[in-house]
Amino acid sequence: MEKTMRSIIYVDCAKEEYRIKLHYWLYHTHVPESISQFQPYVSKYAFYECLPVPEGGEKYGTVHKQLTEHYWQTNPMDASMAVKVFTETFPTDVLIWQKNLPESAAEQNFEGDDARATQVSGCNPFIFAFVPLCWEEDFKGAGRTSTEGPNYRWNFSIAYPEGVGIEEGDKWFYEVFVPAFQAMPEVTRMVSSKIIKDINGCPMDRMVEIWFDGPEEWNRAMGAAANIQKPAWAQTDVFPYLTPYQNIMGGFVTDYVTSDNLVSYHGYITMR
Repeated sequence: MEKTMRSIIYVDCAKEEYRIKLHYWLYHTHVPESISQFQPYVSKYAFYECLPVPEGGEKYGTVHKQLTEHYWQTNPMDASMAVKVFTETFPTDVLIWQKNLPESAAEQNFEGDDARATQVSGCNPFIFAFVPLCWEEDFKGAGRTSTEGPNYRWNFSIAYPEGVGIEEGDKWFYEVFVPAFQAMPEVTRMVSSKIIKDINGCPMDRMVEIWFDGPEEWNRAMGAAANIQKPAWAQTDVFPYLTPYQNIMGGFVTDYVTSDNLVSYHGYITMR
């Protein structure tokens, strides 16, 4: 029997003019098409609307729209899943709104998996990151309960620079990054998993989630993080030493799901 997996998609928004367009496409078109396709083998399909990007957040590749979460009962990229009776409605505009394609991109309708594999120089890669069902490593805050919230969750994925193996990158992660955040009083919870790269060739290496009480606490922690030792493979001179929106991408969300689509979606019901 195949292992159940979790996935996170980081959905950015190129500018505020596009937010309402992207929101409409997601709820009016994308959700019902997605449910129609994968309801038999997905146990959770949820949207977490991102909180406002905190001051300095762009330096960490922070997206402006949402995190999309799936729990898969089977590998959706397996060859046995290739035949689909309908092609998803995934026009070029959507990828422009999400910063995955430039404004000048020619109009076409993408097959869904092709859209989710989009990587164009100068634009955000479409990060579709698969991880194990449960977090693999627990670094801080074990035993926390839901009554101790609310939690300001910083979920992000990182990719070590080209030519840097995950073992080399993780040496810095385990020996420098993790101890630094464990020591910060603002950090209430910290967990991580390696990306399952052989599902869809996701360029990211590791997913991390760190919790705070709010954006002020996050900002104080980032002030302390400025002193974290720079690795030899650093892409920038300042923490997190990775190229934003290319080698680090993430978002800030609450504990509570915005739309648990398999449970609560009943069509595009408008306000009167």
